[in-house]
Amino acid sequence: MEPRISIITLGVQDLAQAKNFYTQLGFIPAQNPSAEIVFFKNWGTCLALYPLHKLAEDIGITQCAPGSGITLAHNVREKSSVDTILQAAAAHGGKIVKPAQDAFWGGYSGYFSDPDGYYWEIAWGAFDINLDGSLHIP
Repeated sequence: MEPRISIITLGVQDLAQAKNFYTQLGFIPAQNPSAEIVFFKNWGTCLALYPLHKLAEDIGITQCAPGSGITLAHNVREKSSVDTILQAAAAHGGKIVKPAQDAFWGGYSGYFSDPDGYYWEIAWGAFDINLDGSLHIP
């Protein structure tokens, strides 16, 4: 696993309100035709806003409590790396929460939780990855 966090996703209760809040703070929304998720371009990482109940559904858990719905995403260059990293996480004390599988958005991803319960999504196919490891977000 390359040492980087590609996306920090915050589960929000009101997507429009959260988007407005972060926009007012100076975050610039990426061009994204989906009304389901908001991406903000940042230097080296991406901040995403996603409805809290949908985040819980994507992780494969019943619910996320407000303020606790956060995931860290690590996007990889090769599809096979998703499985490799999930297995490495499990071998070192993490727990696979959602095995790698084809995702509704067209890529391939899975989730693990670290020993303290923080959720990591390992994903392939969502974005192109620049040479420096950052995401190319249009």
